[in-house]
Amino acid sequence: MSGRLAILAGDGALPVELVAAHPDALRVTFEGVAHQLTETVETHRFERLGEMFEALKAQGVTRIVMAGSMSRPPLDPAAMDPLMISLAPRLMAAMQGGDDALLRLVIAIIEEQGFAVLGAHELLTGLTVEAGQLAGPMPSDQDLSDAARGAALLAALSPHDVGQGCVVAGGLVLGVETLQGTEFMLDTVARTAPHLRRGQKGVFVKAAKAGQDLRVDMPAIGPDTVAQAKAAGLAGVVVQADHVMVLDRANTLAAFDEAGLFLLGQVFEAQS
Repeated sequence: MSGRLAILAGDGALPVELVAAHPDALRVTFEGVAHQLTETVETHRFERLGEMFEALKAQGVTRIVMAGSMSRPPLDPAAMDPLMISLAPRLMAAMQGGDDALLRLVIAIIEEQGFAVLGAHELLTGLTVEAGQLAGPMPSDQDLSDAARGAALLAALSPHDVGQGCVVAGGLVLGVETLQGTEFMLDTVARTAPHLRRGQKGVFVKAAKAGQDLRVDMPAIGPDTVAQAKAAGLAGVVVQADHVMVLDRANTLAAFDEAGLFLLGQVFEAQS
């Protein structure tokens, strides 16, 4: 589909990278949502999505990409426009489930309005991690065994919409990413008693959930991930090839090398 692109921006580096690659795109942010864009064209409210969609259509937008982190917003019923009032029952029901269910509904709503929803990886070349070792020292046999156990764990948890990452050391699961996110999990691992690690540093494994729509909420790593993994005393990071983004690629790979941590992309057969 041709037509103008709109970037619905949350926090983080990804919206900035998209703007740099697509400077003619309409930049949209939301009230109460942090972002790093230095020049915002439009700001909208979640309660008034109908107004936002009409504004996008008036400016020739036919394609939308959602990028950056956004927390679930508190909604003010008194501020809702007619479209949001009609959507409220579906949204409230979806909010009772995991992030994946809510994001699937958001995609459906956007498509119902006649827009095509694109993934950031479709608009930025080299955004996802390919298969193979990208940085750092070679992983040990134990590291590879821990990575395999981590991938199997994530595949088992995937239907429950829990998280996208875990840490395994010496065959023991030291942490599973939940609603609190990667930083919280890695901080917990950093405070784990050394004897529980069986003398192993451990591996952080990151993957998409089975059947996850990769156009939104694709797992991502970046320079902060490297710093957090190093602070947690890990040996390295293993990610699902072609299903995980690497933000600020050059600096992230350099950070892995400098920290002495490996970054490995693998095909996870148990994931789809």
